[in-house]
Amino acid sequence: MEISFHNNMFSLLLLLLPSLSFSPSAWAACNAVDKEALLGFKRTITADPSRLLQSWISSTDCCTSWKGVACNSVGRVVNVTRSGLVSDDDDLLDTFMNGTLSPSLGNLSYLQLLDLSNLKNLNGPIPPEFGKLRRLTHLFLNSNQLTGSIPATFKHLSRLERLFLNNNHISGIIPFSVIGSLTALTELGLSENQLRGSIPATIGKLVLLTKLDLHANNISGSLPTTIGKLKSLKYLDLSQNTIKGSIPKSIGGLSALVLLDLNQNQITGSIPSSISGLISLQFCRISENKMTGSLPPSIGHLPSIQRLILENNKLTGKLPATMGHLVTLTELFLSNNRITSKIPSSFSNLQNLQTLDLSRNHLSGELPTELAKLQNLQTLDLSFNPLGLVSIPKWFAKLKLFRLMLAKTGIRGSLPRWLSSTSISTLDLSDNALTGKLPRWIGNMTSLSLLNLSNNGLHSSIPAEFKNLRRLMDLDLHSNKFSGNLDTIFSKGTDDPIGHYNSIDLSDNMFAGPINDSVLQSSAMDSITSLVLSYNLLKGSIPKSIRKLSELRILKMVSNGLSGKIPVELGDAMGLTTILLSRNNLMGSIPGKVINLNELKEFDVSHNQLRGEIPPHKAIIPVSSFIGNPGLCGAPLPPCERS
Repeated sequence: MEISFHNNMFSLLLLLLPSLSFSPSAWAACNAVDKEALLGFKRTITADPSRLLQSWISSTDCCTSWKGVACNSVGRVVNVTRSGLVSDDDDLLDTFMNGTLSPSLGNLSYLQLLDLSNLKNLNGPIPPEFGKLRRLTHLFLNSNQLTGSIPATFKHLSRLERLFLNNNHISGIIPFSVIGSLTALTELGLSENQLRGSIPATIGKLVLLTKLDLHANNISGSLPTTIGKLKSLKYLDLSQNTIKGSIPKSIGGLSALVLLDLNQNQITGSIPSSISGLISLQFCRISENKMTGSLPPSIGHLPSIQRLILENNKLTGKLPATMGHLVTLTELFLSNNRITSKIPSSFSNLQNLQTLDLSRNHLSGELPTELAKLQNLQTLDLSFNPLGLVSIPKWFAKLKLFRLMLAKTGIRGSLPRWLSSTSISTLDLSDNALTGKLPRWIGNMTSLSLLNLSNNGLHSSIPAEFKNLRRLMDLDLHSNKFSGNLDTIFSKGTDDPIGHYNSIDLSDNMFAGPINDSVLQSSAMDSITSLVLSYNLLKGSIPKSIRKLSELRILKMVSNGLSGKIPVELGDAMGLTTILLSRNNLMGSIPGKVINLNELKEFDVSHNQLRGEIPPHKAIIPVSSFIGNPGLCGAPLPPCERS
């Protein structure tokens, strides 16, 4: 045991050598060329608020006294680490530097690691002199403001293992010669730049590569077939580019791949059957592309897959029954495609499935009752499919759903009572043919945070039990036949810190007013951002208490039979971007404080009885927003007549 302990201590000392300081008697003093190279960099830094370079003084030894600098036994600098994320005792200090990268750093001929990441404000190009750093194994320049292109001289960095230039403003193409030469690379991060052109075919030479991240650039062209040679690759993120063409069959050779992200490109063609070769794949996202064809049966042979995201494409055909083999799957997103036929009963084998989103497809036929076995399912979205459900299947009550979305699936009749004993937090049954009253038992659905019953045929007033929905934050009842006043909705309880409304849409109903000034001051309303009440029978005046809705962005009260003046207090809701008050009986003038709200983008008071001169305003508001008020004048209407 004692020998083992001493061996471990010796190993630990070896690991710590680069960061420890030694007396000149034990180690050679800092090489003069290296010291001058580092001082040359310091001279190009114009701001260093956390004094990361304060210890870099010419009168001291750079190997023993300069923070972030480590040397070898002969006094040559091998490590320079001055990142903007600095560990300071137990805290992590986040700082920055202003300035540029000095070409003099290229003279550090023994340098193995250079970390100037996360300094935020380093700008200008990467000096081509960095190509002289032939011993460099790690280069981190990410999260700065660097510009220009990747230097062609990087092709000389044959020992480079990790290269991160992500989150800068680097442009130009990815040089073919550079990529083909960096054969020691294990990790390459070039994401969040302005790189263009195609991915070099020479990428296939980087056989040691485990991570390739090029997301959020302007990369075009097609995926090179040589990408299939990267047998060690575990992480491939090419999302948010403009890559075209089809996915090459060779991708099936990436047996070590754990993450594949091709989201937001312009990829066409079908998913190759070779996808079954991705035996380590856990995360696959090929959403928001232009993929066509049907899902290959081989997609059911991904033994490690957990998240499969293929939404927003043009996929057709049936759901393969083999997908029932994906027993490790936790999330499946296939929404907004053109998939047809029934949901296979084999989906009942997906015992770990938590999210199933098949919305916006062409699915039809009876839902298999076997899906009741999916006891881990939390989110089910079948919205906008011609399922012709007629009623929500009773076996749904056996599921432990938090989110249920069945918009436009052919549901008719009244709301099923079994909903009252669920823990559903999101319920969307919009665009169906629901009828009858909003039942009193709705108050038992105390977990509800979002309720959307819009575009149905529901009637009645809102029952008093609605006040029990203390967690409800988004309510959409538009385009029904609801009646009565709004007090119950506006003054419902809250369950702090949740239950405060984000949005309410009650438009196109038969709600009656006037709006009680005090209910708008309830705690449920204090953080609302969108309030849409148009096309009801509210009458009365616009409540002055709207001024208290400090988070309000959207206010729509079109054709409500409102009278009185536009309250000047409306101008106290400083965040308003949209104010629509057309087709009412409003009188008086337009308050300058309201029409000059800083964030105002859309304003419409047409077809009222307003009078006077339109106040000068900054927002661009069309003539159509003021017409139908015979007493109004001034830009953009004709000028007022002066007596």
